[in-house]
Amino acid sequence: MCGIVGYLGTKDAFPILMKGLGRLEYRGYDSAGTALLNSNGGLSVYKTKGKVADLTAFCNDKDVSGTVGIAHTRWATHGEPSSVNAHPHYSESKNLAIIHNGIIENYADLKRKLREKGLSFRSDTDTEVLVQLIEYVQTKKNLDLLTAVQLALHEVIGAYAIALLDKREPNQIIAACRQSPLVIGVGDNEFFLASDASPIIEYTDKVVYLEDGSIAVMRKGEDLKVVNILNRELFPKIQTVDLDLGQIEKGGYPHFMLKEIFEQPECLTNCMRGRVNVEATNVTLSAVIDYKKQLLSAKRIIIVGCGTSWHAGLIGKQIIESLCRIPVEVEYASEFRYRNPVVTDKDIVVAISQSGETADTLAAVRLAKQCGAFIYGICNVIGASIPRATDTGSYIHVGPEIGVASTKAFTGQVTVLTMLALALAKERGTVDDDTYFSIVRELSVIPQKMQETLELNDRIAMLSRIFTYARNFLYLGRGYNYPVALEGALKLKEISYIHAEGYPAAEMKHGPIALIDSDMPVVVIATRNSMYEKVLSNIQEIKARKGKVIALVTKGDDTISKMVDEVIELPDTQECLEPLVATIPLQLLAYHIAVCKGKNVDQPRNLAKSVTVE
Repeated sequence: MCGIVGYLGTKDAFPILMKGLGRLEYRGYDSAGTALLNSNGGLSVYKTKGKVADLTAFCNDKDVSGTVGIAHTRWATHGEPSSVNAHPHYSESKNLAIIHNGIIENYADLKRKLREKGLSFRSDTDTEVLVQLIEYVQTKKNLDLLTAVQLALHEVIGAYAIALLDKREPNQIIAACRQSPLVIGVGDNEFFLASDASPIIEYTDKVVYLEDGSIAVMRKGEDLKVVNILNRELFPKIQTVDLDLGQIEKGGYPHFMLKEIFEQPECLTNCMRGRVNVEATNVTLSAVIDYKKQLLSAKRIIIVGCGTSWHAGLIGKQIIESLCRIPVEVEYASEFRYRNPVVTDKDIVVAISQSGETADTLAAVRLAKQCGAFIYGICNVIGASIPRATDTGSYIHVGPEIGVASTKAFTGQVTVLTMLALALAKERGTVDDDTYFSIVRELSVIPQKMQETLELNDRIAMLSRIFTYARNFLYLGRGYNYPVALEGALKLKEISYIHAEGYPAAEMKHGPIALIDSDMPVVVIATRNSMYEKVLSNIQEIKARKGKVIALVTKGDDTISKMVDEVIELPDTQECLEPLVATIPLQLLAYHIAVCKGKNVDQPRNLAKSVTVE
């Protein structure tokens, strides 16, 4: 969850570190800190509760000289947000400083043992335990830092991405990772270190994605050295990262979230490029071509994901079952990994994660692989841990998503799942040509229909002002639009802090209808599809109890508009593709309500973009 950045070279490190932290702040923002090997030979640590801007202000009158440094923006796990618990953490002698993303699961046992040896602790974090352990090993056996790190990590249970400075070795940074991402940028006589590539691309497009169990040694004037915990040298591939700096800037929008909502037509065009042919008559996925045997022999598909990715999986379940006639289960990755699931070598497990680093989803992948299942990954971040752990998969290619509340990643995931269903159905012969061609053609024009829907932004912004009073919302949908209701409710909860729940519309009668009164706004996805008459009846039930109904309807519908309080008209499309259009007004509704309430929509409280810890 936390963001790590580091620099070693000839430039002043501090401004590079602060700019890098700003780009990683979506990973956590309750405190921030930096450690610098100063030009006078000292090791200075500065940290504070709050955001990166607070750290920058705190350092205004501090010595921030030096060309080697590390920095960290935190999402709290062990210990409340405070300047004491902020990273970096010193060792007891203050010779070492460490930053850490992850969780040391056996930290309490290690801390007890170190206390018995006379060490004291300043913070409540598991991270300080790790730096104290490293120094204890280093001092006791008179070892260099690399060897001490290797020996200390032998005793550690958990996930980590760490970077360390030693003031006695001022031209060096040592980094290590296990089940937590680290990227090293290789420049001209300089190295960059970060949790993802976004802080690095301004300076170099040459990167190394560290594999699990790797320890990297960066020294001035030397090539990058990578070894494992047993000191066996590794030779990771230097990759060229294709990421435009403009993609991670706001580009004139007030928030990343609004920018990313408006990017969706272009993002889905990119997602389909090279996969849906120009004539819009065919879908081709290289993974289906290359692994046809494994995919076509599957008896069952299990989709695993968390949060928004789980919602995308629910939509994927319906379209895969409908077109491919394969049974599909959708599991929360966090539950799947702990409930001793029945998984065999006849199963395909589809793992969905925007970041490709979601800890629970990655653990679910590893469990499924142990059971012999074939693993298909759907991710956004190229080179992330989940794509590296899967047998094959598809990137969604929607570009960096900085806003914590996922928008374009959701529609990208649904698009890839739709293309996967189409490609598999064609190979299996379970879809007739007319159905296949009609869905492919309609999918190809979804970006234009999304663009048309985005023109409702001003109307939705005005509508949002009416409902800022609400303390609770209910979202209802049926069929393909039930997961859209779940996703709409999640967006509102995440960024406005208004309680909201999504339900299948028919389930309203089994409990939630008790909540409905004149103060309860109910968002109903009521497009003209096979469920239209059923949803119409549900709306009548709400209005009979004086509920306030905001209805998403198909353009030209003059029946529902006479029954409800507010109408948002959507362009007509295939029923299975409606989620790609219907989700946009719900994203905009959540965004504008949150803005009206004065909330920080890009950095909602208690959340972080990439959940790399349990």
